[in-house]
Amino acid sequence: MGFFSTFNSDALRNVTLYKGNIPAQYGGRLSSVVDVKMKDGNNQNFGVAGGIGLISSRVSVEGPLQKGKSSFIVSARRTYADIFLPKDEESKNKLYFYDLNAKLNYQINKNNSIYLTSYFGRDIMSVDKFKNNWGNTAASLRWNSIISSKLFSNTSLIYSGYDYKATVLNDKGDVSDVNPTIRNWQFKQDFSHYAGLNHTLHYGLQTSYYDFFTPNLSESIHSDFLRTPRSMWENAVYADDDFKISDKLFMNFGLRLSMLSQGKNKAAESKSYVNLEPRVMVNYAFNKNNNIRFGYSRNTQSIQTLNSSAGGGIANNDVWINLKKPQVGDQLNLAYTRKLNNGYEFTGEVFYKKMSNLVDYKDGVEMNVLDNVESNLLYNGKGRAYGLELLAKKTKGRFTGWFSYTLSKTERRIDGINNSNWYNASQDKTHNFSIVANYQLAPSWTLSGAFVYSTGSAATFPIGKYEIGGETILQYGARNSNRMPAYNRLDVNLTYEPNTTKRFKSSWSMGVYNVYGRKNPYAVTFEQDSNNPDKINTVQTSILSLVPNISYNFKF
Repeated sequence: MGFFSTFNSDALRNVTLYKGNIPAQYGGRLSSVVDVKMKDGNNQNFGVAGGIGLISSRVSVEGPLQKGKSSFIVSARRTYADIFLPKDEESKNKLYFYDLNAKLNYQINKNNSIYLTSYFGRDIMSVDKFKNNWGNTAASLRWNSIISSKLFSNTSLIYSGYDYKATVLNDKGDVSDVNPTIRNWQFKQDFSHYAGLNHTLHYGLQTSYYDFFTPNLSESIHSDFLRTPRSMWENAVYADDDFKISDKLFMNFGLRLSMLSQGKNKAAESKSYVNLEPRVMVNYAFNKNNNIRFGYSRNTQSIQTLNSSAGGGIANNDVWINLKKPQVGDQLNLAYTRKLNNGYEFTGEVFYKKMSNLVDYKDGVEMNVLDNVESNLLYNGKGRAYGLELLAKKTKGRFTGWFSYTLSKTERRIDGINNSNWYNASQDKTHNFSIVANYQLAPSWTLSGAFVYSTGSAATFPIGKYEIGGETILQYGARNSNRMPAYNRLDVNLTYEPNTTKRFKSSWSMGVYNVYGRKNPYAVTFEQDSNNPDKINTVQTSILSLVPNISYNFKF
């Protein structure tokens, strides 16, 4: 809900974001990459960190199993923000999540170490008629080996599982819950080769198997799509080079060869696809305060989530499918960064991306699409996305923070949708704006705030209605020609850090989420007026308004 981070910061070592200049070792998606690395755990001393708050609590424990040789870390979170949801005698509103991160590592000898990492998380939301329940499980076993002073190896076995509950309406009007599930097994062999002072090579191979299925289906659901297990293989080999040409000029260039093979799937052709994915990034520093960066990358994606956007995305009816043909995206970006005195920095970037082999629902498809997915899809679509990103930040002094603004457009064109003209993608948001500020009031007191604004998501709203057999049917307009209301909110927070010992640290955090109580829309639905059959009412559902919070944080 934009309230909590997906990632538990107590468990993180570092996070790297690749927006456009994506190295060749990453693949399988058309968008950006967030590379999240977890802490290894302290192999010398035990430590505990956490927080107890009004709407959430967390705890993290780390320490040695065999001092100097092995260690562990376990981090857990649980929220209870639903205490601020509207309550009545019949209310069964729920809104919370919980997750668990755990990691074990063991040093076999000075050149070899083993890491076992796991994650489990689940989100529960039940507000009025909207019910969502989704979760992820992930585990990886990694062997890190120092082959020589210049060659390093990482061998990984990975498992991930994703499932969610969706509501399906059958031909008789009966509502049933289904539980689509995706499981993924992956093997990766990655090498880092320090070939010289100016060259660092990365190369390796990856193979990944996906299994799509829907367990425990009730007999009332007659859906070949849901009842037929589907699978696919993704394989890739890659190589790239970090090349320092001179003190001013740096390049990263690489090539990824990706292969898709469909498994058991009645709807998809039994065919394999091979794609070359070139990547290049050039960074030129005019001096230590000015640099310019250019990048080009090609990516492919073999799975896609589909959502019927009629009515503003009124529930979690996402359907993940393995595609007949992988989507292909080509992106160009150009950025300029200028550093000034006193910690000021400015970055401006323009980007353009074109996409092919996109898939979307036919016009008029609504919420019961799970009954007949394949026959409701159109293929071979095109897409384009382009825009301008601006970022200004201050990193030194009592006052720090940043300002960011994005102006962008994301569109699709598929024969048979919107008269085969370009239409807004569901992800299209014209404006995206945020301000984050921190001010050191005193050595122990820090005041912070954040304001965010974004254009409402594109959606399809009704433009008329008609009756068939006494039932009112809404007639929807052009695909994604309408907008959800804009999203905006202001958060403020005050942190107090008292003088503490070297061993024990603590702080108090007091704040308000959505200070002015903006009722940002979660969904917009349309209902016939009970008093006037010729009138259709627009009903907006909002989840959280003003939410106060106070928490006590500790570390020892």
